[in-house]
Amino acid sequence: MLDALDPEVRHVVEPLNLPSFSAEGLLQIRSAPPIEFPEPEGIERRDHVIDELSGLRAQSYRPRDVTGELPCVIYLHGGGYILGSHVITAPEALSQILTFPCVYFSIDYRLAPETPYPGPLEDCYEGLRWLVNHADDLGVDRAAIGVRGASAGAGLAACLSLLVRERAELSLSFQVLECPMLDDTQTTRSSQLEGLPIWSKESNEFGWRSYLGSLYGSDSIPVTAAAARATDLRDLPPTYLCVGGVDGFRDEVIEYALKLSDAGVPTDLRVYAGAPHGLHLAAGSRLAVQWTRDLDEWLAHQLKVDARR
Repeated sequence: MLDALDPEVRHVVEPLNLPSFSAEGLLQIRSAPPIEFPEPEGIERRDHVIDELSGLRAQSYRPRDVTGELPCVIYLHGGGYILGSHVITAPEALSQILTFPCVYFSIDYRLAPETPYPGPLEDCYEGLRWLVNHADDLGVDRAAIGVRGASAGAGLAACLSLLVRERAELSLSFQVLECPMLDDTQTTRSSQLEGLPIWSKESNEFGWRSYLGSLYGSDSIPVTAAAARATDLRDLPPTYLCVGGVDGFRDEVIEYALKLSDAGVPTDLRVYAGAPHGLHLAAGSRLAVQWTRDLDEWLAHQLKVDARR
């Protein structure tokens, strides 16, 4: 599949030669230092304890010199449900805090396989509840809270929106789903492609097995565990989805966007030819810049602010 990559992106991705994820290598991969990006000046970062008993934590980020209530983006990191951290290092997310401006609230949800479904999703829901209850202290506009996720984080974001609708005690204004991990059945054509860079079909199976635990492979998967299983998507918030053409999630993202649109949900979909999963690894490439620009434009409209770029 490397031949299908945009040449500029392939130049970055091919040397990485990332292995498929497995139980044997998971601890070693987790112990590797994260990719570091410089944090822009002008951002105030605060640490929060959501639940002392469980140890659930979060971090909030906001422009240092902006006062008053701001719209808020709940940020759910990627990592296949098995990896990742709530400490935001993605440069496009950090820059958006100053660009719009807005508050980002990143939740340190627990990881599988140690904590399978529904633990990570309940962490996200509890984080949303805590955010709403502490909105005054954080300078957040309760009426302008949305969720954004990447990969498994986007899968959680989609399921969080479904859970919020189901429980009807909180609300979300929008959802941004970047290359979301939605379909545990792994039956689409793109999910079965061989040689996918960054996130292979073998890694995808391991991620879903880890997250679903004893539910994996059964007919008892709730829609809040794998959003692609949902048949009724009415009354969900406006949604932005984006995915690469060389991503195993391509087909499930397109199908989910069609179901959202058919349900009357305002839906925007972008498919980037030649882009793999984890396009941010090729930061600065033409495709990565376009990905960020398109998302910024949509998000600025949802937040009802003028981007400062």
